[in-house]
Amino acid sequence: MTSPPTKAKSPATAAPKSEPVRRAASGESGRIQSLIRAAAILDAVARRPEGISLAQLSAEVGLHNSTAFHLIQTLVNLDFLTQGPDNRQYRMGSRIFALAAGALNDNTLLALATPLLERLSAETGDAAHLAVRSRHEIIVIARTAASGLLQLAGHPGATRPAHATAIGKLLLAAMPDEDLERLLETLPLPRLTPNTITDMPSLRRELDEVRRTGIAHDNCELDADVRCIAVAVRDFAGRCVAAMGISGPVWRISAEALKQKSRQLGIAAAALSAQIGFAGPDKAP
Repeated sequence: MTSPPTKAKSPATAAPKSEPVRRAASGESGRIQSLIRAAAILDAVARRPEGISLAQLSAEVGLHNSTAFHLIQTLVNLDFLTQGPDNRQYRMGSRIFALAAGALNDNTLLALATPLLERLSAETGDAAHLAVRSRHEIIVIARTAASGLLQLAGHPGATRPAHATAIGKLLLAAMPDEDLERLLETLPLPRLTPNTITDMPSLRRELDEVRRTGIAHDNCELDADVRCIAVAVRDFAGRCVAAMGISGPVWRISAEALKQKSRQLGIAAAALSAQIGFAGPDKAP
């Protein structure tokens, strides 16, 4: 059974209140104080995946131990938080992960990504796309056409080979090692252009480079006239749930233009990641 709360801190020694709690204390119209406090507690626990104690939580959100204790116990009873039986540390509970998993699906990604992809295409002049993996295949779930006269072929729902595309390499590189090894054992490597990677050692080296840099390249490997780059979109747990990329003709995605376009792509992918709960650092292209 959870031990009773320690003695509340006196106003003179209480930790400074966090921003959500300060707003609650100020009595803003239309705000429910207990909900704001509970949200502040969840935010604090989410920032400490290794676990956080009652005393640490109270200090971080600026509440007396007794007040924090009752809110935390309610969150534990609702499975929004869980408490370790030995070290008394609080962590995110199963209900949070169930809610997040239920909210995050391809339709959600599509709705959130579309305006970002449209803006990315407008900024870069290139086609922009969002893709997920299904076994060996890479499925494009959202796509916006390049601006200008050039319109690259393709449509949402189209599949792409994993070994010959930037989005495919990015999604392969994001897989856990054991899962990746099993997939690579049966992954076909057909030659599609003179630049296509067709041997496994070369593909493995390429995936290692993607992991190191955080960006994947398709150097005319699917289409001899088209170059692509891709970066990860991450969820609340830091997992790569999709690849966002841009593609264009070699004369537009030149070596000189690559740095700026990579930066623009990284900003768009980071914006989508933030919308689905990712708050940690990521490798910038």
